[in-house]
Formats: sequence, structure tokens, C-alpha cells
Amino acid sequence: MSGVNEIRSTFLDYFRNNGHEVVASSPLVPRNDPTLMFTNAGMVQFKNVFTGMENRSYSRATTSQKCVRAGGKHNDLDNVGYTARHLTYFEMLGNFSFGDYFKEEAISLAWNLITREFDLPKDKLLVTVYHTDDEAAELWKKIAGFSDDRIIRIPTSDNFWAMGDTGPCGPCSEIFIDRGEHIWGGPPGSPEEDGDRFLEFWNLVFMQFEQQEGGERLELPRPSIDTGMGLERMASILQGVESVFETDLFRHLIDATAQAIGKGPEKDTVASYRVIADHLRSSAFLIADGVLPSNEGRGYVLRRIMRRAMRHAQLLGAREPLMFKLLPALVSEMGRAYPELVRAEALISETLKLEENRFRKTLERGLGLLEDASATLSSGDRLDGEVAFKLYDTYGFPLDLTQDALRQRGVEVDVEAFSQAMERQKAEARASWAGSGEAATDAIWFALRDRLGATEFLGYDTERAEGVISALVAEGAETENAAAGARVDIVVNQTPFYGESGGQVGDSGMMSGDGFKIRITDTQKRGEGLFVHSGEVVEGEIRRGMPVLLEVDHARRSKIRANHSATHLLHEALREVLGTHVAQKGSLVSPDRLRFDISHPKPIGAEELARVEAMANEIVIQNSPVTTRLMAVDEAIEAGAMALFGEKYGDEVRVVSMGTGIDGPRANKPYSVELCGGTHVKATGDIGLLRVVSDSAVAAGVRRIEALTGEAARAYLDQQDARVREIAGLLKVSQADVLPRIESLLDERKRLERELAEAKKKLALGGGGQGGDEIREVAGVKFLGKIVEGVPGKDLKGLVDAGKESLGSGVVVFISVDDGKASVVVGASEDVKERASAVDLVRVASEALGGKGGGGRPDMAQAGGPDGARAGEAIAAVEARLAELLAG
Repeated sequence: MSGVNEIRSTFLDYFRNNGHEVVASSPLVPRNDPTLMFTNAGMVQFKNVFTGMENRSYSRATTSQKCVRAGGKHNDLDNVGYTARHLTYFEMLGNFSFGDYFKEEAISLAWNLITREFDLPKDKLLVTVYHTDDEAAELWKKIAGFSDDRIIRIPTSDNFWAMGDTGPCGPCSEIFIDRGEHIWGGPPGSPEEDGDRFLEFWNLVFMQFEQQEGGERLELPRPSIDTGMGLERMASILQGVESVFETDLFRHLIDATAQAIGKGPEKDTVASYRVIADHLRSSAFLIADGVLPSNEGRGYVLRRIMRRAMRHAQLLGAREPLMFKLLPALVSEMGRAYPELVRAEALISETLKLEENRFRKTLERGLGLLEDASATLSSGDRLDGEVAFKLYDTYGFPLDLTQDALRQRGVEVDVEAFSQAMERQKAEARASWAGSGEAATDAIWFALRDRLGATEFLGYDTERAEGVISALVAEGAETENAAAGARVDIVVNQTPFYGESGGQVGDSGMMSGDGFKIRITDTQKRGEGLFVHSGEVVEGEIRRGMPVLLEVDHARRSKIRANHSATHLLHEALREVLGTHVAQKGSLVSPDRLRFDISHPKPIGAEELARVEAMANEIVIQNSPVTTRLMAVDEAIEAGAMALFGEKYGDEVRVVSMGTGIDGPRANKPYSVELCGGTHVKATGDIGLLRVVSDSAVAAGVRRIEALTGEAARAYLDQQDARVREIAGLLKVSQADVLPRIESLLDERKRLERELAEAKKKLALGGGGQGGDEIREVAGVKFLGKIVEGVPGKDLKGLVDAGKESLGSGVVVFISVDDGKASVVVGASEDVKERASAVDLVRVASEALGGKGGGGRPDMAQAGGPDGARAGEAIAAVEARLAELLAG
């Protein structure tokens, strides 16, 4: 029992058998902490439980939590590949007690697991405790039989955990294993503690105090337990290897890389293989949880991770994109434990391939520039931070890749100077993380949720229901009543109003009762299950505890239903036409339109969009019932329901099915099957009609489709039809003949433009111009100079060619004046150009016109000038210069 998958299942089964609820890993994008970029510890999803803002149905839990540390405060990116234990993606095994057991049982559970289930040698284990935590020290003596020298007291914050400046906190106890004298390092607290001999693999946090402002700590009424064991570190211990990269999981990924490249790791290249293996995991899981590469926020960190791995693939000699080829190996290793990898495999593969193709261009250019900039540097030198910043800011070459490229030569980068340059330029990479992307939920809603319970939603079956006002909130605080004119947030015990989520906007409508009316303008979900109705008291006074009648705006809800169901049909049609890599990346379902963002690496062609629209409307016309089932989430996904990556689902989910497939993989099967908590039409025919009105890009690899349904789609088509009728009337043809007539008019216009150009040319050559109209001789050479109007500058060369042909031998000058500015072209025949170059002559003309320069060939040159009023002077200047050249 030493494989990574076996270790994970053994840990979870052990705590399940000891009364713990096995809770699925939360997404890497935190849902309940706006201060975190990524989930970086097992306790993140339980933060509100520990603070008392949220209650769960269990008091003991165990998880294997996906974690990423590659941005912000917790950032291991630069160390990965060069140390034995640093990773950007890792799994944190943990057990949690929410006011249930405390130190003694936590220590006992840990000791029994590592010495009995994992069979670690007791004589190789030692622990640390916070220096004042006598209780923990005595418990280790009692339970493990440790002597004092194997219980190390640490006085620093390394052994005291805090959630923040205030809030829950407490001492820690870390468990170490001595891996032998052959590895350098000393025990924790010693001068050699940074070595790898003594490896910490499990941290037990005893959440014991409440940190108050001012420094005071109060005893928590219900102390709790939070632990974290690194799965990869435990695997290295049980498999008897010194590095996490030598464990079974990483060996398989490194072997896949070696097979794809055609050679295995060597001493000088092993770090590159490790970087690729680790970064592949991070990239794949982040994409599966809804993150896509971009130039800011989470997407920027993902891009850095991906590009660092791609840089190392290039160092290993990979000539083509490599990362996406390794994905099947990762899915094979981890797909069973994390099925989101399987569901998102197509999207991950497309994203990796697209990004690597883009990056190869950046990499090739950046490495060449870096080589030139660092050619004179040797080991111990530093690259100027300004140079590194220029590589980043001008050529898109990230700092970490510059550092990585110079690392093997022992050259560092002046990071301080780089940062100063970044500050001055206010570059995108400098922007600090502003939040988790989902607004932090105010504590007041969690308090109300715990006191009142969740709001019961009745809106799937009705748009009208009775309820009781459970709470009133005005200006962020609870209130007992509200009078006419007041803006207020209202919580009721049950409601037919849908709270905004999943892209569908919240319902509006009316609340009323004995002597009062409230206009509801929006409904939101707060505090894990609380429906909050925002509105204005338009009549009377309301008080907490009053019964109310709730009525949803039926017309508005009907339009929302149609647009939401149409979104599902569009989703499936897009997957059929464009490919299964298509996944929803965002949506807006409102009463007047729908907006649907999808993952797709290139613009959608007009023919593709027409096929998508036709497929969706085929299902609309079927008028088949829209069915909804409640299912376990795993069962639903196994049955083929599409889940949105990164979306949070409960134990039971609503599975919405609509339509019957006509051909392809969905033939004679339910056409669209998705997990969805929104409201939908009763039958597809209720959508009426679907019309796609636009497709555009919103981000790298993300397309946005906007569409209309029902009356809005009909009104749009009516408007388009009215425009066609109006055009037909102007053209005096039937609507069917509008296009041929327009094509005929365009052909006629082109013909007339050609004829007009020819007429202007003939007019210019035949007379009617200004200045030097007569052909005359200059030192025995014929000279023709003309000023023409109404002739575009681009047509002057044709006039000059015609003039040269009519002269046979000589020099021709044409000047066209338009809006006060002049264009000039000079031509010289073959027998004259050696003595009098057109380039020399045109520059004289340009100077006379207030311009500079000009250029071309000896036989034909052109220029311009801002002062067209001096066109006559310009011709005279050319004539004079011609005389000088011929005389010389």
C-alpha cells in the first residue's frame, strides 16, 4: 500500500471509519474567501464553519483537497523542479473537527494512522509543539510514548496558526520523519533545519483561541481541529524515495514526457522533466475548474505556469507542442479520483495546444534577445533589471522565464530594478489580486441563514405563493419595520422568486398584504440558501412576521425561461458543430436577450453559426416536453448530463433534459441534458424562435454569442424585413430581386468609375489643365508639365506613363491638388533618365510644394507637399532643375 491513489483512499477510509464525513474537494477557485487567489489548504472550504458563520450537518469531516500555490502570498513556482518537495499543485489530506473532538483524539487518530495503517517506524518519528503548549507535549508522551528529546518546542509562528489578524487561532503540532544520516539536514529548530533529512509531513492545528483586536486571546467555547498532510510527501516516505518526483505518479508523467520527446532525464535535464510534470497537473486542474490563460488575475498565473513548462519542453528539444500530448497520462493517473479531469479533457487539450503554439513565437524571439543581452555575463553576475523589464514589457517575455533561462549559467536578475521599472510603467503583471471573482458574502446573511434556515424555493412550479417576512434589512443592518418610500431587503420563509445564479437574473414582481405593497426589483441568493428580495415599499408599512402574497412578474419570467432553455439548446448545437471542447465560460439569461460565452480558440464562421441556429430551431419546432429530474451528482454526470466546470453542486442536482437528437451522437436520444438549477419552459415550442444576432471575442480562447428568442427574435426579423422592403422600394424591384439588383448596381458603379478615370486621364492629357500646358523643349529635351484637378494622386502614374508615351522622349510632370495638398509624379524616358533622374526632379518639386524628399526610380518618382497653391512654382522648379542637369 504505497501508490498515491492507495494512500489517498486509505486516509479517507480511515477517517470515514472513525465517524468523519468524506467531503469532496472544493474547486481551486475559492467560493468563500475573496482574499485568496487559489485554494491553498484543506480548511479553505470550511472557513465559515470554523468562524461560526455557517453550520453543516456533520461535526467531523475528512477531505483530499486540490491545492495550488503559485501566486500571491503562497508561491512555490520558482522552486519547483529544483528541490525535492516543492510543487505548485498538491493534494492536502486532512481531518477536521468542528467543536467535536480536540487535542487528545486528534493526536490519537494521527498516531494510529501513521503507525498502524501506514506502518511508519515509530523510532524515526518526532514532533514539534508550540513552546507553551504543555498539554500537547504531555499527550504525545502518553499516546506515542515519546521522550522529551523527540518533542521539540518551537517558540515561533511556525507552530502557531492564525486565520488572520483577528479570529480563530491556536498552536500547531507538526509530525516529522527522520529519513537517515545519508541526507543532509538537522531536526526542526536546529541550524540545519532547512535540510531534507527531517521531513515534515503532517501538521495538526489546535484551533483553541479567538484573537481579539489589541492582542488579547480568548478561549473558544468549541475548540476545533484542522490538519493537513501532504499526499505527495507521504507517498515519497512510503515509497522510500527522497523526492516527491520519484513517486509513482510523477514517474508515470515523467516517463510519458520522455517517450514523447524520445529521450529520458539526465543529470542536467531532470529539473525540466519535473517542472513539466508538476505544471501539467496545475494547468490541467485549473482549466478544469474554469480558469483560462489571460493577462491578469488567475488567468495570468495559469499562463505563467503553462509557459514555464513549455519553456522547459523547448529546452529538452521538443519541436512541436508537447503538453497536450501528456494529458492522457495525467487523466489515466488521476481521473478516477477527480472526474472533472475526464469531463474537461477536450477543453484542457485544446487550451494547452493553443497556448503552446502562441508561446513558441514569443519564446523564440525572447531567447534570442536574452542571449544577446547576457552574452558578456558569467556566473555570479546579474542581468540589469531594466533589460529584463524591456524583455517583458516590449517582447512579452516573463521575468520568471528570464530567471529560469539564466539559472543554469549562474546568472541572476536584478529583481529590484525590474520591480522599479514595472512600477514606473504600471505594467499588468504588477496589479495585485483584487479578490476571488465572487463577492464576499456579508456576515449578516450567514447569521440570518443560521437563525432562519434556508428559504424554500417554490418557483419551479408556481409564480404565486404566500409566505411570512422572516427578516428585514435596510442599509446593511436588520430592522423591525419599514415605511412607504423605504428601500429594503426582505427575507421570507418561502418564495416563488428565483434568486440570481448560474447566469440567470433574479426575478422581479410584487409583494403585498394587509394595507401594504412592495415593488420587488431584484432577487439574490445570499448566505448559502437565503433568498433576498430587494425592493421599495410603495404603500403602507411592513413589519417582521407579517404574512405576504408574493407574485412574480409573469411576462418577464416567461421571457427569462425561454432564453434559459434556448441557451441549453445553443450549448449542445455548438458542441455538435464546433466540437466537444466547447464548454460554457459564462452566461447572461435576461428577459430581453441571452448571452453565452464558450471556450473556442477561433472565430465562428457564418456557415457554422447558421448550422448551430438551424439545429437549435429544429429542437424548438419539436415542441418536446422539458423534463427535470433530481439525481445524485455523480449519477447524473455518469448518465451524460453536462456539468459546468468549477460550479458548486449539492448532493442532489436538477437534471434538465429537452428535445430528441435527429442525427449524430444524439440521434434518438435526449438532445440537451445539463445540470441546472434555473427555470425553464415547459416545452421547447414555448421558445418560439431562436435567432443568433452576433458572435465576438471577449478573451483569449473565449467567444461570446448573443441571441434572441420568441417575440424579441420575431421583432428583430420584422425589423430586418422592413429594411429589405424599404431597400426594394428604393430600387423599384421585388424583395427577391434586391440582391441581384445591388450586385448589378455595384458592377455598374465599378464600370462608371473606370470610365470616369479614363475621361479624367484624357482630359488631363488633352488640355484643360493649369500651368505648363504646352509641350516645349528644355535643352533639346521635350518637357510636359501639367496641374490637374479631380484626379486622385494614385492615378497620376498612369497619366505620366501616357504623357511619356505621347512624347516618345522627354520628361513629364503631373501635379494633382486636393483639399489644398498636392501630389506630384515625374517621369523620364529611357534615353533621358540617365542624365536627368526622375528622383532628382521630384524632390525639387516636393521642396517647392513645402514638402520633403520623395522617391522612386530614375524613370518614375513621386512625392507630395502641403501647399498645393504653389503647384505652378513646382513645375517651374522642375523645368529649371532639368535645364541644370542637361547643361551639366
